[in-house]
Amino acid sequence: MTTALRNFHTSSAKLHDAAIVGLHADGQLLVPRSIAANGKDSLTTILKAAGAKGKAGESRVFYGDFGLGSEVQKVAVVGLGKQGTSAAAKDRVRAAVATGVKALKAQEAKDIGIAGMGHDQAAAEGASLGLYNFNYFKSGKKGAAEDIKISALDLESPDEIQAFKNGLIQAQAQNLARILMETPANHMTPTLFAERFLKEVEALGLEGNKLKVHVRDQAWAEEHKMGAFLSVSRGSDEPLKFLEIQYEGGKAGDRPLGLVGKGVTFDTGGISIKPSANMSAMKGDMGGAATVAAAIWGIAALNLPINLVAGIPLCENMPSGRATKPGDVVTSMSGKTIEVDNTDAEGRLILADALTFISKTYKPHTLIDLATLTGAMDVALGGAYAGVFSTSNSLWSELDAAGEEAHEAFWRMPLHSVYLPQITTNTVADLINTGGRSAGSCTAAIFLREFVHGVERDDGFAQAEDEPSTEVGTLLETTGDVKAGSVRYAHIDIAGVMDTTSNAGYNAKGMTGRPARALIEFAKKFSSN
Repeated sequence: MTTALRNFHTSSAKLHDAAIVGLHADGQLLVPRSIAANGKDSLTTILKAAGAKGKAGESRVFYGDFGLGSEVQKVAVVGLGKQGTSAAAKDRVRAAVATGVKALKAQEAKDIGIAGMGHDQAAAEGASLGLYNFNYFKSGKKGAAEDIKISALDLESPDEIQAFKNGLIQAQAQNLARILMETPANHMTPTLFAERFLKEVEALGLEGNKLKVHVRDQAWAEEHKMGAFLSVSRGSDEPLKFLEIQYEGGKAGDRPLGLVGKGVTFDTGGISIKPSANMSAMKGDMGGAATVAAAIWGIAALNLPINLVAGIPLCENMPSGRATKPGDVVTSMSGKTIEVDNTDAEGRLILADALTFISKTYKPHTLIDLATLTGAMDVALGGAYAGVFSTSNSLWSELDAAGEEAHEAFWRMPLHSVYLPQITTNTVADLINTGGRSAGSCTAAIFLREFVHGVERDDGFAQAEDEPSTEVGTLLETTGDVKAGSVRYAHIDIAGVMDTTSNAGYNAKGMTGRPARALIEFAKKFSSN
């Protein structure tokens, strides 16, 4: 189940037993530079006879070497649609190559070479994502996809080769997130999650040097007075864990980027128990933890010049005689008290203490948390977008650009103090962990903001220090970005994009691992600046 980078070679098509070439809608055939003219002409003639149009999603497998070498007897021709340099054009390549590798895998190919598609990173991502298949608990099939090698045909420039390698790494990161989320909860407890992440880190050879991972226990959480986190874990026999991670790839002394991921490895709802139908999907309620862990793996594998810190609180939310009861009041690490109105709103409780710890201890310039937090987000945006709530216009713009590049789309949602009364009134504590049915995702986001040390109480719209205004004009009045020295904060609710029913392109039915690649793209763009 390891996700180590597959063997990578570019020297000769003779190393492969199958190949993928691209066909644009205008008829341009993208083949390796080394292919002879007569081989390209032969393939072009067959494509015309077969009626291939180069439409996006089209895929056909032909047999013969076509000048690609005596070992290559299977050639998948994939439709790329219109040519272009946009993110959409890159995604067409990503999806097309994924379709091609799936077709060749079905033909028992073992070593697949990919012709240059004009977007080398996207092609590599599509290949690796397309081969993903969660079969680790099926006897006789474990690791079948790992036996297939993926590499590039005739890449020449260092930039092309690096782009292809980057694509493999970023896709491997998403596949790691998929595996962590899809693994049944009895095989992915907080302890097993921590062990698996350490195993992946050790494979990179960076642990203890640039990358430091501390696995904290209940005694540590008690020492840090993480009453909210402890209240959720109390109902389970599985011990909690807290992963504290430091990646030091940037300049010494530079403020880091901070990441926090919700790690509820199984969520029954606690005493406020969920309906039994589809409860098995709650093995994926640690999607925030999985995507953060996978993104850190990818950032370290890419050796990005950036400083990063992360906090991943891991626990189960179970009903028992020790479990927190509705109406109980707990004290968070920040000192703020919280009335637990609904024990199924547990994610914001463990995130509250993690956000406080990371923001106070490390003082990051930017802090982003990811969580499968609210069903309301799925209702609002479905599986198309993850919702982003941010205090910073510039942070939103950077996340939006990264999401577009990775084709893991984000949509900005309002983070505003107008929602605070829903969680500060009608409670015996400072805050209550649910704000009612209305604006459920927004009240969850504003709850989390209250635990970020150093954040401006400004949502990128209007300042709201005292009683928030309900004037629409005031809510939409832009005030620029956060002040120097403040932390830029964003909460990303990934409940709607947690899983998919699609097997098309590079999708695989089940847990998605989104938005691991977008987080890596964000870090890449930030570090380059």
